[in-house]
Amino acid sequence: MDLDAIQQIFFQECEEGLAGMEGAFAAIRAEAYDAETINGIFRAVHSIKGGAGAFGHERLQAYTHQYETLLDLLRNGSLALTPPLVDVIVAAFDMLSDHVTAARDGGAAPDDAAMLARLIAAASGEAAAPESAPAPAPAPADAVVADAAPAGVADDFDDLMALLDDMGGAVPPSADDADADADLPGADPATPDWHVHFRPTASAFDNGAEPLLLLRELARMGGRVMSCDTSSVPSLAAMDPNSGYLAWNVALPGTVDGEDIRAVFEFSDSGTITLTQGTPEPAPEPITIATPAPAPVPAPVAAAAPAPEPAPAPAPVAPPAPAAAAAAPAPRPAPAATPAPAPVAAPAAVASQTIRVDLDKLDRLVNLVGELVITQAMLAQRLSGNDMGGCPELTDLDHLTRELQESTMAIRAQPMKTVFSRVPRIIRELEGETGKRVRLDIEGEMTEVDKTVVERIGEPLTHLIRNAVDHGLETTEERIAAGKSAEGVVRLSAAHQSGRIVITVADDGRGIDRTRVRAKAVERGIIPADATLSDEEIDNLIFAPGFSTAATVSNISGRGVGMDVVRKNVQALGGRIGIQSRMGHGSSFSLSLPLTLAVVDGMIVTVGDQTYVIPLSHIVESLRPSDRAVTAIGPDGAVLDVRGSYVPIYPVAEQLSLRGGERDPGKAVLIVVEGANGQAALLVDTIQDQRQVVVKSLEANYQAIEGLAGATILGDGRVALIIDVDALTARRIRPTRGMLQLAHAA
Repeated sequence: MDLDAIQQIFFQECEEGLAGMEGAFAAIRAEAYDAETINGIFRAVHSIKGGAGAFGHERLQAYTHQYETLLDLLRNGSLALTPPLVDVIVAAFDMLSDHVTAARDGGAAPDDAAMLARLIAAASGEAAAPESAPAPAPAPADAVVADAAPAGVADDFDDLMALLDDMGGAVPPSADDADADADLPGADPATPDWHVHFRPTASAFDNGAEPLLLLRELARMGGRVMSCDTSSVPSLAAMDPNSGYLAWNVALPGTVDGEDIRAVFEFSDSGTITLTQGTPEPAPEPITIATPAPAPVPAPVAAAAPAPEPAPAPAPVAPPAPAAAAAAPAPRPAPAATPAPAPVAAPAAVASQTIRVDLDKLDRLVNLVGELVITQAMLAQRLSGNDMGGCPELTDLDHLTRELQESTMAIRAQPMKTVFSRVPRIIRELEGETGKRVRLDIEGEMTEVDKTVVERIGEPLTHLIRNAVDHGLETTEERIAAGKSAEGVVRLSAAHQSGRIVITVADDGRGIDRTRVRAKAVERGIIPADATLSDEEIDNLIFAPGFSTAATVSNISGRGVGMDVVRKNVQALGGRIGIQSRMGHGSSFSLSLPLTLAVVDGMIVTVGDQTYVIPLSHIVESLRPSDRAVTAIGPDGAVLDVRGSYVPIYPVAEQLSLRGGERDPGKAVLIVVEGANGQAALLVDTIQDQRQVVVKSLEANYQAIEGLAGATILGDGRVALIIDVDALTARRIRPTRGMLQLAHAA
């Protein structure tokens, strides 16, 4: 894999980290966070910093260094997470997103000078406040990295000195280290102390790792540096400032859980670690033990390993773990014993359960599965004429093909969280531009949908969110005057319903002013002044091209292109959009989209000499009506009585300008469908079959045709057109030249 491919993986991980941070900020704003929430934000920023350093994105690395400095003060308790500080770290996140985008796209890095000044001020100003905590005092020294370049060696050395002073100083190696352990905070004479020997590798800093942070975490747990091994430090002329030469022996109270100590080094692969409990090894011993590279991770289990070895050294009964260590004065047995336990290797196994797959390979797999579905349909078509309809092998093949198709579609499925995670930032920007206060409620963010839908639904959602804040929500003063809370609410939700995904954007604002909408539509010539429209028809006028009720043109709205784009994009995905609005109480926009755009279940019907497919997700029922169930309306219209409800009848032959198709409801089959325009009955000649079909794009292979959503290949090799139920039932479609050509050619 070349460097560019690895860098793309880095940017993918950046997006994942930013999405996770966005969710953490939502939890913080809702006051539903804990220490792990702050740790998660810190880890995401630290990972981005490491990758930025590895790939030479210096501006991004410098910015994340200052950002994580502030976050580190938060997570170790030096700073309290006050509302002003929340605003700072959220604003810093927005700047971080811009930095990542600039680095990924090769653009100019954003001007972050003001944001860096805010981070430095927040770190230094707040850190001095808590005087009761003894450990946080030197933390501001780490927060004074104000330069825009990566942290220098001098800065890191100052940080190290401050940390060592705080942890008890760099005590020279001494045989009295064991006696000094009694002074550890929280030490229990009945519980042997823990001893950690940590030696970073020479290349510990290559990928942005910082061993200093690991030592700081041990200090937070009550650890003290008992000795610092400087034997590997070369002469000044031979020293590489980017290499690690030091090793540390750290003592921690025995009351600390050993698993918590191991967790500090769980994600670190930049050094060797030895963990023992009881009397520490002589000074040379830890260095010898830490030398073998193969045992950096299993080594922490050495504390549990001595349990089987008390027999060789029964004398030290009180501290069994150190006795085992003392029973092996030669350094050889320790490395031999440490690889035996394997519990610490579990995280690596978990991480290997997911892999990254190139998108082209996945698309090829989906296309092959689609072709398999077509081939299976052709095979079933041929065998059905040879008295093989009841063949069990054919039934098994059908089931296996469907299961393979569903599994492949599941691989393409992605949670809506990837789209929803961008919305909080949009809301924050709109709050700044409009001066309104907005609370965002999100539900169903883990609802999965096809990758193509996730990629193409972002723009319509952005328009709907902006419309809800700009047009839907009132100003703070207007809301208070109307008896509402000063803070407006925008709700974003996603859920599976009847084989489709329904995404809803709702607000508790003023609702749609239908009188004003109608007046604007008449003013712009969209409808005649004497038109009689229902409330639903008036609501749908906002989707007309060029329609806008904004008094002035702004960066948010006013040009009349947003809602028109929303409807076109949703329809291009095979979806529909509905509106519910109540004056003074708010509006709700519902987007109903197919879960997948590749393979759908459909009912194959005949109209004249043509074959069409109606998506099964739209079909409510099919029937042959009695004469009493059909009522004529006007010269060429009719409605169907469906258990007391009347639905309009649309002859498919007439709608698509086909010759020879049946138009008499008494001699045809009516298929009741549910679409964006409510229920309707499609009149077809006969029903042939029901099966899965592979959707082929008309736009990519021919041209967009009103009333048709795509095409497919049937089992007998013929091409069948897929009916767009929403477009077909929207109005009386005028036949276009392209429609006539395609209908007669098919």
